[in-house]
Amino acid sequence: MISRLTDAFPLWVAVAAAIGWFHPAIAAPFGNPPTVRVMLAIVMLGMGLTLSVEDFRRVLARPKDVGVAAAAQYTIMPLLAWGLAELLSLPPGLAVGLILVGCAPGGTASNLITYLARGDTPLSVLMTAVSTALAVVMTPFLTQLLAGKHMPVDGWALLRDTATVVLLPVAVGVLLNRYAVNLTKSVMPAAPLVSVLAIALIVGGIVARSGEVIATSALPMMTAVLLLHAGGYGLGWVVGKLFRWDVASTRTLSIEVGMQNSGLAASLAQRHFPTEPTAAALGAVSAVLQSLLGSAVASWWRRRAG
Repeated sequence: MISRLTDAFPLWVAVAAAIGWFHPAIAAPFGNPPTVRVMLAIVMLGMGLTLSVEDFRRVLARPKDVGVAAAAQYTIMPLLAWGLAELLSLPPGLAVGLILVGCAPGGTASNLITYLARGDTPLSVLMTAVSTALAVVMTPFLTQLLAGKHMPVDGWALLRDTATVVLLPVAVGVLLNRYAVNLTKSVMPAAPLVSVLAIALIVGGIVARSGEVIATSALPMMTAVLLLHAGGYGLGWVVGKLFRWDVASTRTLSIEVGMQNSGLAASLAQRHFPTEPTAAALGAVSAVLQSLLGSAVASWWRRRAG
């Protein structure tokens, strides 16, 4: 039952966004910045609980594959986001929000979408873990580099915040998995669903608090987000083919590149660009659209042989 509820991730995100849009009073408390940070920490803790020493050994056993994925993650999406912001002449808030999404690590939902697409789920988990670890440095550095022309970006503050929201809870999760085995086993069945619901609540809360902003910027926001994630899926697939990966691994790379941790991007935007609400709103819109697009891609691939 819990597994089926977890697999309905895109539905929960869409429902939460709809509640935030049509009944903002209900969802708005979940969009409060401190609440968003707590829920995001819960998501990151859940990821840490899924990682073990054996996973790190597997990274060492597949250094080339994981390296290609990390390089693709932090070149394709950041540069694509920057290029789209320039091409579409996005206003500063939308440009920074899009670049933040592009510079974020892979999203935890990518593991679920990979499973549904009949990709290599263990490889997806490894890719997400590595890109999340690298995010502590790469997300602040790339955001400052690519978004600095649109508005001042405090790279050091972003680095400290990313370390607090990402590295600390993931590390706690890994340690609990290593030294509190019984506790980890007892919570693990429900952990993925809790993470899914936390992401959905973040999306619903930010949509509720940004309804007017989204309404006035809907067309450029949705256009930019759809092009970013569709481009990520497509270019990730091309990279897999160039390196002659098998079908499952190529699908995995496509999904891992195309899906971002939009919740993290929205949280960072809320905290560091409070005068530009469109930046955080774009992160919430990204979470919804990438989940729906990823589900469509997974459904199509499931119907194909191989």
